[in-house]
Amino acid sequence: MTTRRLALFDLDHTLLPLDSDHQWAEYLAKTGRAGDPETALRKNEELMDRYNAGDLTAEQAAEFMLGLLCAHPPHMLAAWHEDFMQRVIRPAMTEQAVDLVQRHLAAGDLCAMVTATNSFVTAPIARAFGVQTLIATDPEYIAGRYTGKILGTPSFKAGKVVRVNHWLSSLNKKLTDFDESYFYSDSINDLPLLEVVTHPIVTNPSPSLLSIAKQRNWPVINLFTHTADNKS
Repeated sequence: MTTRRLALFDLDHTLLPLDSDHQWAEYLAKTGRAGDPETALRKNEELMDRYNAGDLTAEQAAEFMLGLLCAHPPHMLAAWHEDFMQRVIRPAMTEQAVDLVQRHLAAGDLCAMVTATNSFVTAPIARAFGVQTLIATDPEYIAGRYTGKILGTPSFKAGKVVRVNHWLSSLNKKLTDFDESYFYSDSINDLPLLEVVTHPIVTNPSPSLLSIAKQRNWPVINLFTHTADNKS
């Protein structure tokens, strides 16, 4: 039987009431694993503010965020991430968000998580939600270490459309093959992908995206009532 529906999910502030990238950097900074804690925390907040203002490129974010990965060996990063999942991510997973994903999976829809946050941080989170396919910004990995650079096209803004189309092409599919395609997102940065699916679902939206949703009569849903940080 051919799958006729596609469901795509942004992650940060969409399925989670926090930003996993921001929280991961804060976790490393507060535990002294990102250099000088005050400097790292200040840089992390600066990047968040620039993202919210729409004044941040994937490369600028990667310089700091992926730099945190190349500073440590993978086995240490993996151990820290397990603790991060236990302390920060799993307690933030709401029943409403998990149920939303599970409804699409139970219906037999083709599902993917599509996030700008790097795949090291988000792969365990996608698994926790039960989503097999992750489309994320991929960190370059050479000779057993992260390099601090982006591999390929970042999964950010219009890059999300590029990456989704590339993934579907690998399955010998394209967006128009689906009777219905859904994308859930909170962010104005995701407008390019929201505009190419048949069902854009604005989820816990930022003020700027909510304004557009009202203009275009896009449905708006809320999966939680508060956020843990300020990324939109």
